Amino acid sequence: MGATVIENEAHFQSEMANAGTKLVVVDFTATWCPPCQRISPFFEQLPAKFPRAVFLKVDVDRCAETASAQGISAMPTFIFFRNRTRIDRLQGADTASLENKVRQYYGTEDSGDDDNSVAGHMDLTTFITKSECECLNEADDHPLAQALTSGGGYLASDCDEQLIINLSFNQLVKIHSVKIKAPLDKGPKFVKLFINQPRTLDFDQASGNASIQDLELTPSDLEGNPVPLKFVKFQSVQNIQLFIKDNQSGGEVTQIDHLVLYGSPISTTNMGEFKRVAGKRGESH
Repeated sequence: MGATVIENEAHFQSEMANAGTKLVVVDFTATWCPPCQRISPFFEQLPAKFPRAVFLKVDVDRCAETASAQGISAMPTFIFFRNRTRIDRLQGADTASLENKVRQYYGTEDSGDDDNSVAGHMDLTTFITKSECECLNEADDHPLAQALTSGGGYLASDCDEQLIINLSFNQLVKIHSVKIKAPLDKGPKFVKLFINQPRTLDFDQASGNASIQDLELTPSDLEGNPVPLKFVKFQSVQNIQLFIKDNQSGGEVTQIDHLVLYGSPISTTNMGEFKRVAGKRGESH
């Protein structure tokens, strides 16, 4: 099964809607473009390699409306979407770069299954800017990065049981729920949440400052079940900080195997936002 060939704008909109929270990779191509023809066989092999993603081919001459709406000016151009939100684009027939980007946004086997666990919301890990994230009191050999993937590592506290986790996003997001998978004895218990702080709080600030929401997690919450937040308070989030005050057993080490936030980017792409306001190409406005 290769990529789906788009017939027209209505077909494109329908495929985007049907994809839900899956990664969608769209190849904007042309029959008269040699680089497009060179990379086409490679693109056709990607659906077999990445079965949980959706791959679409748009001929820019046949589907001029769609190409114009997406601001396509050179071929081939690949645009990446999740939840109808454009998350990246790549120009040119570079097979290695294309596969690397697909791999980057594809997610793990776990996250693909997890997308179904919070209806209408997606795993926001794609939108986290890893270089701007920080964790205070993390153990050197078990840093925060290990808890942001389901690859087998974990985050552990160092000197005592407390942790402060600062997660920054590359665009504004709404956060609906948080999922923390952790051992039932070492997992977090009391958690204070803060949003849009200018810098990472220290432990005194986190203890004393008013939070936007407090959570008291139970052992069953740590089995990977998403915990809903007060959604109305998390409608425009650039960064979120979690102050983990203690753990379930009162021990010295707090551990998190996997941390996921669910929600959606605010700037959900309006597929028509790039259409010309008036006139046709070449006409003066």
